[in-house]
Amino acid sequence: MRLSTVRLHDGYRTTTAARQDGDEFVLLPYTDVGTLLASGADWRERAARNGDRIPQDSVSLAPIVPHPNKIVCLGLNYATHIKEMGRPTPAHPTLFAKYDGSLIGARDDVHMPPVSDDLDWEAELGVVIGLAGRHLSREEALEHVAGYTVANDVTVRDWQHRTREFLAGKTFEGTTPVGPVLVTPDELPSGASGLAIECAVDGQTMQKSNTADLLFDVADVIAYVSTIITLLPGDLILTGTPGGVGAGRDPKVFLRPGQELVTTIEGIGELRNTVVKDHR
Repeated sequence: MRLSTVRLHDGYRTTTAARQDGDEFVLLPYTDVGTLLASGADWRERAARNGDRIPQDSVSLAPIVPHPNKIVCLGLNYATHIKEMGRPTPAHPTLFAKYDGSLIGARDDVHMPPVSDDLDWEAELGVVIGLAGRHLSREEALEHVAGYTVANDVTVRDWQHRTREFLAGKTFEGTTPVGPVLVTPDELPSGASGLAIECAVDGQTMQKSNTADLLFDVADVIAYVSTIITLLPGDLILTGTPGGVGAGRDPKVFLRPGQELVTTIEGIGELRNTVVKDHR
């Protein structure tokens, strides 16, 4: 099953959850995928119901879960990225957070803030929680996954590096595309492992890796995070990025206004976002 949150014709203020069926969306009676997931443990049955249909190309896509209770992100979770950033291999997952104002849809513009020109790409596998859980074991963890999506943890590098804490550079508004769909686990390998992940800028491949190369895999991460805090339906986990980011290059390369950022994960889908420069 493939689910999206779509914007309706009356502007960006109204959204609805939808199920992909061929080249159509079947509209569901929930304001977004997060609300659907929070409706109860039988959300899959609810998502399979019939409803009004609209062509996929008639709507724009909102973030899969526009307002998750929490967005938990991992840094330093691929060996290639650890090496290019000159960091030691961590013994435990490196966690940081985002706020929901940073989230945008799969075709929305990425907003470069007026205070920086150091905007960098980070292709990532996104995990959406479907069942609440705390103190989960690795063996239990994947039972709590609603599905997987594509994300790009676009980062304002100079603000990230102002201090040892990542938050400032990671949660600028309008910088984190997520989508285009949530793909339920039955359509993918266990833990979404073994999927090609790529990022391209204006057609040039910048990152090319595989989710099998995660240092801490999806089950590890869910178990670890649930030790700290209860995971809730709709929570979003970004699992880290492989090597090939702009800040890891010599010389460094950053995104510029007008460039197209394309992020792809095999079996899930593609984000396609244009960079625009914000003004004060």
